[in-house]
Parts: sequence; structure tokens; C-alpha cells
Amino acid sequence: MQKGPVTPKGFGDIMPAEAKKRRFMINAIAPILEKYGFEPLETPIVEFADTLLGKYGEDEKLIYKFEDKGGRELALRYDLTVPLARFVANNLGLLKPTFSRYQVGQVFRGENPQKGRKREFTQFDLDSVGSSDVSEDVRVISATIEGSRAIGLTDAILQINDRELFDKIGFSKEGIRSIDKIDKIGRDQVVTLLKEINLDEAEKMFADLEKSGKTERLTKIFEELKINGFKENVDFVFNPFLARGLDYYTSTIFELKLDKTPGGLSVGGGGRYDNLIGMFAGRTIPAVGFSFGIDRIIDLI
Repeated sequence: MQKGPVTPKGFGDIMPAEAKKRRFMINAIAPILEKYGFEPLETPIVEFADTLLGKYGEDEKLIYKFEDKGGRELALRYDLTVPLARFVANNLGLLKPTFSRYQVGQVFRGENPQKGRKREFTQFDLDSVGSSDVSEDVRVISATIEGSRAIGLTDAILQINDRELFDKIGFSKEGIRSIDKIDKIGRDQVVTLLKEINLDEAEKMFADLEKSGKTERLTKIFEELKINGFKENVDFVFNPFLARGLDYYTSTIFELKLDKTPGGLSVGGGGRYDNLIGMFAGRTIPAVGFSFGIDRIIDLI
């Protein structure tokens, strides 16, 4: 029976058994990332609110904001990517010509708690900053696949797409967010959502997306992955409906699913965000990365 103070909803203690699993995963993935040239980095949990605002689209409402005693607007980090962008903008000398880092840390989102997703949870990120070449996409994807195998996700598959497909067909950012819900609500409901945001040609646009093929960028990425020994439809697969809801993604996007089941559970995601760091640095600095959802993996397997 509970006798002491309780924790806020969506926050909780990590029991020893779970703590051991978390440590196992981190210790299994980190050497693989270092093999691929990623270095450890840590950034603060608290940022100025202005640093985080305007980067996440409609998900911005989930950011925990507060005011300190000096009247400054602060916020708990929503992810590890925007803090990385802020860090790089302040440390441009690290780009020689690229900078690759990994980080494990707590992030905070004011959403409804559910299985595998609390309001405080752990992300394990890897990112390459400074190059738009597909070889960097391949490096991040390769490390991600190897990392998933190292923690026992033998059936996990990385779904890959390119945001350029949506731009080519004419989807707005709001339309892309609707597509992102397809695994949860299905095709017909997505088409209904698209019509509600005044996309009169929603049926045709959706049909065009269904029959679309890989972009030139994706074709190169898939070729390099195969050369490196990874197998299409086993380790990775093309999914034209993969959207990723965050506004900062610009091109390649990917999501790690537990298996090939339609609408399968996601345990991590990422992609290319070539404009985000430039918002802080005042110049274009391309980047690509991935984030493992450590808590979600533990809860689901």
C-alpha cells in the first residue's frame, strides 16, 4: 500500500530490474556507435523556452514551460535534437568538416501517459552534423540497425522514406501530419482528415503516394546499405506513407518498428534536418540522426 508521497502522473521511479535493462541497452549500443565514429555528449535538461519554441509544429503544446525567480522563461527539453542544434551553433569549430555525437538523456512531454510512453522518458540519440551526403544517412542507418540487433531486436525493421515525396505531390505540413497518423487511424480516416484541411484532391494525392517509388536519394541510400551487407525487407524497407510529424525534418526519414506487422509498434525514429541548426547558426548546416526510445523498448519487449 502507498504510504509515502506519490509522484506526478506520467513520472515515476525506475525499479532495479528496469534500471539493469536500461544499463544493458546503453552498454550494448554505445560501442557500436563509437565504432561508427560517434562521440558522447551531454546537454542540460533545462533550456531557454525560446530555444525550443517554434521547432516542433503542433507538438509544441507538449513542452513543459516555466518561469524562474528572475522572470526568465525556461523549458524542459522536449527531445535531444534541438539542444544539439543549439550546441553546434555555439561550437562550430567542432565541424571538421562533420561532428558526430551520441547522447543518452531524459526528455519531457506533457502528453497523456500510455504504455511505453511516460511524460519523462529516456532517449538514446545519434547524429551526424555537417554533411548532406547520403553516406551520412547510410552511416546513421547502419549504426541504428546494428544497435537494434545488439539489444535483441532480431525482427526489428527500419522503415525509410523521403519527405521530398510529400513536397512533390503537394502535401502541406498539416497534410503531412495527417499522413503521419495512418498507422493509428487507417487510410480512410487519413483521407477524411486531408479533405477537412481543404485538400480537395485528397483521394488523388493519396493514390499518387500509394504508387510512388523511391526518390533518387533513397535509391542511393538503399544501394549503399546493400553494399554494406544489409538486406532490404529484412533490415530496412521503403514505406511511402512514413511521415514523421515533427516540422524540422527535411528529407530522409526513418522509423524503427518491432517487426513487419502492418501498423507495427515504433521504438525509435529520426531523419534528416538540414535547416534546424541554421536557425541558430545563421548558415546552412545539414544534419541527420536517430533516437532509440529506451523506455518504450523495455515496455514492449
